[in-house]
Amino acid sequence: MQKIKLNDGIEMPILGYGVYLVDPSITERCVLDALSVGYRSLDTAQYYENEAMVGAAVRASGIPRDEIFITSKLCQTRPSYAQAKENVKGSLRRMKLDYLDLMLIHWPMGNDSDIWLAFEDLVKEGYLRSIGVSNFYPETYEALVKNASVIPAVNQIETHVFYQQRPMVELMARYGTAVESWGPLAEGLNGIFTHPVLTEVGNAHGKTAAQVALRFLIQQGIIVIPKSVHKERMIQNMDVFDFELSEDEMAAVRRLDTGHNLEGWPADALRYNP
Repeated sequence: MQKIKLNDGIEMPILGYGVYLVDPSITERCVLDALSVGYRSLDTAQYYENEAMVGAAVRASGIPRDEIFITSKLCQTRPSYAQAKENVKGSLRRMKLDYLDLMLIHWPMGNDSDIWLAFEDLVKEGYLRSIGVSNFYPETYEALVKNASVIPAVNQIETHVFYQQRPMVELMARYGTAVESWGPLAEGLNGIFTHPVLTEVGNAHGKTAAQVALRFLIQQGIIVIPKSVHKERMIQNMDVFDFELSEDEMAAVRRLDTGHNLEGWPADALRYNP
């Protein structure tokens, strides 16, 4: 498994397993399947309501805790500093873990500086190893880092072949923040699994369109967390490290960028309040 070194020196697998929209009733089984085929990075969130099942799978797997990189996300609306700290500890209690490898602010809350200060202190206290954000765009990201002592290690945003986020990728590179893609397979939209360009490129390497879509992001140093509830698809999603796209192939995939998202999120995620 290829790893990426975050700006705090922590190494994170560049490909992980995401559990968004995985029903809690099958989450433990799915995570155990993912771990059994080699995944060592797991992405959950309080909002997904399956943190406990992820933790149960980690314990049941028998894999040493320090070999698994676990991410969760805070989604409490406008918590105070103290509430944010307790909120994170709530995730740890649900997962029955002593620490998290990465904790993200799930989306801008409007009092992000208070949350971020809580995150920074939780790192000092040993509850978190790395901290970052999710769905932060230029205005909200730069407002956060303006007074931060620690620059976010990761910004998890919608990123895939149809919405390549090149301006955001460039902005994050300037700050040293890694881009992590949620929805790296575009949630199956735009015919991604049978797209003629991706299929043609894949045929040249003996790979599927989905594998090309993942490889395109990984080759740019973008972290991906594809989701599947099927073990054979999990294996296929991991099988992307034995080929490389040529510059012409990368250019062909770059031309698929529509410049807008597919998931309906507004440009400024601050306005998103589920």
